[in-house]
Amino acid sequence: MRHSRKRPLTVSAAALLLAAATGCSSSGGKQEQERTSVAGRADTPRMKIAMITHAPAGDTFFDVIRKGATAAAAKDNVRLVYSNAVEVPKQAALIQNAIDSKVDGIAVTLPNPTALAGALKKAEAAGIPVVAFNAGDDAWQKTSAMMYFGEPEETAGEKAGRELNKAGAKHALCVLQAQGQVQLEARCAGLEKTFEGRTEKLYANGEDMAQFVSIVTAKLRTDRAIDAVVTLNSPHGIAVAKSVRAADGPAKVATFGLGKDLIPSLKDGSVLFTVDQQPYLQGYEAIDTLWLYRTNGNVLGADETVPTGPYIVTKKNVAQIADYARNGTR
Repeated sequence: MRHSRKRPLTVSAAALLLAAATGCSSSGGKQEQERTSVAGRADTPRMKIAMITHAPAGDTFFDVIRKGATAAAAKDNVRLVYSNAVEVPKQAALIQNAIDSKVDGIAVTLPNPTALAGALKKAEAAGIPVVAFNAGDDAWQKTSAMMYFGEPEETAGEKAGRELNKAGAKHALCVLQAQGQVQLEARCAGLEKTFEGRTEKLYANGEDMAQFVSIVTAKLRTDRAIDAVVTLNSPHGIAVAKSVRAADGPAKVATFGLGKDLIPSLKDGSVLFTVDQQPYLQGYEAIDTLWLYRTNGNVLGADETVPTGPYIVTKKNVAQIADYARNGTR
């Protein structure tokens, strides 16, 4: 896609921040096809943009992404059509559905960029611009996506490893809630790269919270040397922290992601820290930049990932963003 279109203009960082600030007062919706009207909406022609993610049902992290996307859509006079599927073949089918419905743009997560590249190539052939976000930062350039907004996942893992070093941990368990997702593997790889102790990986089904916690706690019982558990999203971190505390276990718990439900655990120290990738910003910019491309030919990032994180949140600084998390925008 990048090479088949005219050479685009590039907006400045200041313009990007101004665009983000303009839409922050809007709220998200839950309908599959979301329409929101706000004062100051763009007077550009109405367009339709599809957002397709790998979110499991009920995932609160992706609710924050949708809020950002809905706010941008409201500002930009965009009809937002949201769909999701955990399985990559189903996600590819959703991309094809968007192509068939002749959308004006596609915003998509890439948990497996190689497997989704063919579907995105079809979007390119149909003249539909694609922006990737959230998952696939290490390989999105090999697809037809023009831009990518998200957290460089290995860098995020590296920051987590350094935080564990500060805490004095010696044996870390990195728990992946799904197999075959590049962003999860990259986080654990980054953690192992900078953590000065031993790093071990464990896979546990994240769609069954009770089973997930049971697998982790069983591992902690059989290997008492593990003194740090890192989960890769906040709901799992909260659940594991509660289990560790109930058992009076010695392991420290850290996680990725934020959200209102995590605030108490950060404040009381049961979760040592979290790595925030600012999902609201990912959803907002994915939609807003497609609108900018369609209306003004703008492209951000110079073929590099536009980072929205990582940002470390601890007991010391959580109060600064707690209200935003409670509002569902952090």
